[in-house]
This record gives sequence, structure tokens and C-alpha cells, in this order.
Amino acid sequence: MLRNGKIVIIFFLYDWAGCLEQDNKVFPHGFKIGTASSAYQIEGAFNEDGRGESIWDKFVRQKPSPIADSSNGEVAADSYHKYKEDVQLLKNIGFDHYRFSISWTRILPNGEINQINQKGVDYYNALIDELLANKIEPLVTMSHFDLPQTLQDLGGWSNPDIVKYFEDFAYVLFGTFGDRVKHWVTINEGIIMILGYNTKMLAPGLHINGSGEYMAAHNIIRAHAKAYRLYQREFKEKQNGQVGFTIVGEFMMPFDDTEENLRAAEKALQFTIGWFAHPIFSEKGDYPPIMKEVIERNSMVEKRRRSRLPSFTPEEIEEIKGSADFFGLNHYSTYLVKVKKNITNTKLNIPAITEYDLMVELSHDPTWKGSAENPNFRTVPTGLRGILNFIKNNYNNPPVIITENGYGDSGTIDDYDRIQFHHGYLSELLKAVHIDQCNVFGYTIWSFLDCFEWNSGYKIQFGMVNVDYEDPERKRTPKKSTSYFQDILKQRTLPEKVPTKKRKQFRRAYITQRHH
Repeated sequence: MLRNGKIVIIFFLYDWAGCLEQDNKVFPHGFKIGTASSAYQIEGAFNEDGRGESIWDKFVRQKPSPIADSSNGEVAADSYHKYKEDVQLLKNIGFDHYRFSISWTRILPNGEINQINQKGVDYYNALIDELLANKIEPLVTMSHFDLPQTLQDLGGWSNPDIVKYFEDFAYVLFGTFGDRVKHWVTINEGIIMILGYNTKMLAPGLHINGSGEYMAAHNIIRAHAKAYRLYQREFKEKQNGQVGFTIVGEFMMPFDDTEENLRAAEKALQFTIGWFAHPIFSEKGDYPPIMKEVIERNSMVEKRRRSRLPSFTPEEIEEIKGSADFFGLNHYSTYLVKVKKNITNTKLNIPAITEYDLMVELSHDPTWKGSAENPNFRTVPTGLRGILNFIKNNYNNPPVIITENGYGDSGTIDDYDRIQFHHGYLSELLKAVHIDQCNVFGYTIWSFLDCFEWNSGYKIQFGMVNVDYEDPERKRTPKKSTSYFQDILKQRTLPEKVPTKKRKQFRRAYITQRHH
């Protein structure tokens, strides 16, 4: 009897474990799955219907071109004229939401509130209404890199007055579209935007003597908080929407388990994610203490009279703290971190002076897979679970939506590597939700269409839908990955098996042999 009892217990435990494993593949009730784009990257129509000049319009016209293939976004995917076709593609795949950005200069051509472009308003009204008519929720980003050139002429994000201009822009957007848009992202990827103020990699292409990125980041955070408080004060009661902030967060793992590299990895997380998240999401607010300490010390060594990192006033700390209803996370990859002995640029996506203040070296494990087109982004799904737990543990487990996660390749239709990428990351996301209790309510694939990828031009493509850029009509062709997501969106469960090119060919050969 005892032996039989053991057998019963063993089978019961096995069945219970199997149920748990199956539950970890199920998306929670209400979990949102969508895809994303941004205005300059897909809209085109750069000089139509009253749109003003953005910093990217000017940046791409430099000689020699700062873009890898000397291209631009002047026509891009021509979504400005093809938005109805695009919405039908979104509907056919079955997405819950579509994240897109509003071109500041299509609404306010000179960047200021005294000139509103009605044709720009009409376009976004039509896009939003088309999405809602097809039961797709709009998730709208206010600023996705394309600052008005007129405001850049005044100093752009390095000018403290940019805060009031952004608040005015937010006022127009909330008042015009907020009756239908219930989820807003104020600003996308501040740490990438500021590359344009120090490294010349991105628009506006400046190099501001070791302080540019800190000045720009400071004003980005202040501008976000002003827009959030404006919504709470004047729009929240009637519109009942939510306003969040999107931070790019790559996971930083210690190169080895030595104490100095463990500290270096934590320091790197604070200097990248914490730089923007700590002022908004932490209980105390303000910049991470390690950032304040290191940058002030280095500034004194440089014989400066004050820190290169600007200071928030006590009033600003309180205004910024808690100024987000959700945490938007863009995540692509993971890095190994070790203490740097010499100051050299690693050429990874960390601003140069920030790298100097960090004094760490970033690298990849040679076993981590990456595409030939995008070698700096390696596929490390466990890194997403790691970064979600970092957010949970450091910022009191805020509501999180993955606002970007994607795989860059050459644009192939048979994008099996993209399917493998998303399957791995979704698997780790669901573990973070079910096992670790991370408060994640949505996932957004970057990107919907093949598009202009900033300084990479069209050499790297993240889209689930191919765009033929040799065709004046910009023909769209869904890739294999769209079928994968169609299945997930119908079943609301991660599939057990993932299609691969090799397995598919083997299966076809096996079937042929059986029938002959």
C-alpha cells in the first residue's frame, strides 16, 4: 500500500508540475499584444500638407551622409497615404494595440502652439478612428526622436525652455485626441535621443563638450513630468487615460562573479535604466546616488566648478517622482559588464561621456546568437526576465508594458529567426509574470513594417511586414512571423513548437516519402 501511495503521489506531483508549466505559457486575462512604428520611420510625406522640418529632415541631408546607406525617411513606407491598408494588415493579424508616434511638426509646423496644422490633425484623427473602427487600441507616443528643427535652433533638448514647448505640444495632443486615446507615452528612449547631443550618431548631430547628454536628459525628464502633471490636472477626470514613459533597458550581467564586476553590472544598470527610471519610479526620486557621486567626483577632477550632471530642485524632485501610470520598456539585448582599466570607446550604444563616467567595458558572450545585419544586438531571452525583475525590485513593481522588442535582419520574408527570437523572449516574459510576479500587462513587437532605421537606414529591418522599397507603391508582404503571431493572438497561449526552416523542409521530405 505504501508503495502504491508513493506512486500516486509521484503521479500527482508530475501532473501538478505539468500544469504549472502549461500555465506559464498562457497569457494572463487582459494581456495586450501589439506592434509599433514611429512617424519619421514610416509616414513619408515629409513636405506635404503643411508639415514642418524636423531635426531628422535636416540631419539626413548632410554631406557626406551620416546614414549607413545614404537613405532618408522622406517617403519611407508611405504610411501617410497607405494608413488604411496598414490598419487592415494589423486587423488581419489580430493585434490588440498599435503603438505609433505623432510627428510634432505635422501638428505644430514651427514647434509652437500658435500655429496648428489642421491637415496634420485630420490625418491623425483619421488614423485613430480607423484603428478604433477595427477594434485596435491606439497607444500613442508624443515624441519619438523627431524634434522640430525650429526648436533645435534654440538649443533643442539641451535648452531648459524645451520643457514649456513640450508641455504645449502635449496640451494640443491631449485636447485633440484624448477623447479616444487612452494610453500615452510622452517620450521614447531618452538615452538614445541624447546621442545626438554628444556622439553625432543621431540627429541633431552635435558634440557638446562632455555635458550635452546630461543636459538633454535632464530636460527630457522635466518635460515628461510637466506633461504628466498637465494631464492629471486638466484631462484625467474627463478622459480617464494613462500616461507613461518609455525607457530602453538592456540587461547588464557581470562578466564574472568577482565583486568588482558584480558592482560594475549594477552600476551600468543605474547609469542606463536608473538614469531615467529612478527620478520617476523610485520612492525617493532624483538621480541614482551612484550617478550623482561619480559624475560630481569626475567633474571636480576635471577642475569644473560644478557637476556635469544637472540638479533637480526639491520641487522638481517631487513633481517628477511618481509621474507615470506605467513603465514602457524597450528591450533588445543583454551585455556582459566588467570594470574598464583604460578609457576607450566600446562603440556600443552608451553615450561616450557616460561610458567615461561609468568606466565599464561591455561585451557579448560568443555563444549568444546575433544577426549579421545587427551584431550589437544578441538574442538573450533570459535578459528580459532579468530586467523585468530589476524593475520590480527597484521601483516597487510598477505596471510595465514592453513597448518595443524585436529582431533585425536583412528583411527576408522567411523570417524564422525572428520567430525564434520572439518565442524565446515571450517564454521568459511569461516566466517573469507567472513565477516572479512581475506586473507586466502588454507586449509590443518592433516593428510592424520594415522601416527607416535611423542611422542604419534600410540596411537593418525589424518588420513583420516586408515593404518593397524598390516599388514606388511600397508593396507590403506579410512575413512568416505574422502567422506565428496570428496563432498566439487567437489562442492566447505560447505554442509548444516553433517553426524553423530546417524542420519544415525535413517534414515535407518525410511526408513525401510516406506518400510515395
